[in-house]
Amino acid sequence: MKFAICNETFLDWPFDKAFAFARDVGYTGIEIAPFTIATNVFDISPAKRAEVKRQAEDAELTVIGLHWLLAKTNGYYLTTPDDAVRIKTSEYLAELARLCRDLGGRVMVLGSPLQRNLLPGISHDQGLDLAADCLKRAIPVLEECNVTFAIEPLGPVEGNFLNTAALGVDLIERVGSPNCRLHLDCKAMSTEAKSIPELLRENRQLLEHFHANDPNRRGPGMGELDFLPIFKTLAEIDYRGWVSVEVFDYEPGVETLARESFEYMQHCLQELGHVG
Repeated sequence: MKFAICNETFLDWPFDKAFAFARDVGYTGIEIAPFTIATNVFDISPAKRAEVKRQAEDAELTVIGLHWLLAKTNGYYLTTPDDAVRIKTSEYLAELARLCRDLGGRVMVLGSPLQRNLLPGISHDQGLDLAADCLKRAIPVLEECNVTFAIEPLGPVEGNFLNTAALGVDLIERVGSPNCRLHLDCKAMSTEAKSIPELLRENRQLLEHFHANDPNRRGPGMGELDFLPIFKTLAEIDYRGWVSVEVFDYEPGVETLARESFEYMQHCLQELGHVG
């Protein structure tokens, strides 16, 4: 399995320092939140894109792609009935696909609950149709850039839209493109009635990307969630994508979060008889 880490974990560290540390720990991939480069993707120049790509290459890291796609932005919304805003959002997502390509990435994880939560008077079914319309408009650019949307279900604490893997699949089917697939996150899956291994098995055909974290918002192995059956299931379904560490509670410190997460995941693989 290939292990990566999300770059916002490193807070205000310069990219070259963060990337070098991640590689030193053992990660071979990096996942980038666009707001760590600039608040608005249209402000990220070709020169800056080339610089970030070079920094990752210098650290011998693969840029997986992007997540937190709409975080910290203004004026964009996935499920709004306002056609102008939805079209503007689609154009923004298309530019993110170009950024993803320019950095060498292939996946865009679509979470961003604050820009997709259902507005008053909008049913979940209507929200799915509106989101599908928004994503479909961006698909031609994703196809051109060889980039895939990875739809991320999130637990109810995060928002009120796409709270289950099944609803994520519903949206993917409404978009109807091979460039729109599923992302699964351990913290989010822990809120579902079905077990994480069961969800992984059920969605194996659509699974594009995977986030490893604990429900306590820290890294894998830093809480109560046992990752042994999770990694066992990933192996059983022959998942060959990235396992990317995403945390939200930085209190343990950057070095501790990155290192202990990686060491725990390696321990799980060793317990299962796999080479890390």
